[in-house]
Amino acid sequence: MEELEHTCPLPRTTLIEPALFTPETSCKCRAPHEKLTVEQARLGTPVDRPVRIYADGIFDLFHSGHARALMQAKNLFPNAYLIVGVCSDELTHKFKGFTVMTEDERYEALRHCRYVDEILRDAPWTLTPDFLEKHKIDFVAHDDIPYSSAGSEDVYKHIKEAGMFVPTKRTEGISTSDLITRIVRDYDVYARRNLQRGYTAKELNEKKYRLQNQVDKMKEKVRTVEEKSKHFVYRVEEKSHDLIQKWEEKSREFIGNFLELFGPDGTWQMFQDRSGRMIQALSPRGSPSNSPPREFSPSRSPSPPSRWAMPRTSPPSSPKGASASISSMSEGDEDEK
Repeated sequence: MEELEHTCPLPRTTLIEPALFTPETSCKCRAPHEKLTVEQARLGTPVDRPVRIYADGIFDLFHSGHARALMQAKNLFPNAYLIVGVCSDELTHKFKGFTVMTEDERYEALRHCRYVDEILRDAPWTLTPDFLEKHKIDFVAHDDIPYSSAGSEDVYKHIKEAGMFVPTKRTEGISTSDLITRIVRDYDVYARRNLQRGYTAKELNEKKYRLQNQVDKMKEKVRTVEEKSKHFVYRVEEKSHDLIQKWEEKSREFIGNFLELFGPDGTWQMFQDRSGRMIQALSPRGSPSNSPPREFSPSRSPSPPSRWAMPRTSPPSSPKGASASISSMSEGDEDEK
């Protein structure tokens, strides 16, 4: 019975204890660490030379989709040692955004996953050849969808070109973003439920409630202003249309009255009164061509003929003739002193 107990294999450490954190030093494997191909790794390696697979991520709100991806990475080869790199809060906030869980909470969540052999804290965002060499990494496991970040279309492009990339499949219907969306969508329901359970508004971030209320009021004001602005713009356009229409009507009326002055029944004449103002008069066609001579008083001598004076002629038969007659002017007598 004792011999049977000694021959039975002991359970894996990761099944009864949390995964270890990566030490500061590099891999402690005693066997020479030569570069492997995918075909060689699938055939199997010696017990003291496991295939070292690296999988990195944020792993916020650790869920079944994360666990299934790590399960696939662990089972890619017969003898695999899975290292999981978890990015810190500082790096994640810089390149991706805020997280729900802190980095320590995310580290601990990964340590208790049965497929993980080792946790690497404060993992780098981009994998360099020096990093891969330091930790003796044979392959990098991740889903095959290009991951654009940090100014690159695919941060795993150089890993794929080096033949060190092994793809995993994403689990449809579950993701960290999906979980956060559900929480935001049903936020009021969760808040009321927790208030009924005895949580205070302060514990549920009372400031956030007040801020949300202010945001809602601001949104309502913006919508109101937007509606008023649309109505105002419509009124301005309507008034502008009416003004343009009235201006066109007045313009046509003015042009019509102006053209009537040059019609066949009248002649355009200009006179100057004693104050020097120009007076326009419309004389009918039947008016006499010569007026009776003007009588001058003995105390006044007739004004000398003006150089602008021209004999009065018959009305012009065309607008051109009318424009020529505009120059017919007479200069009035000077005022007595």
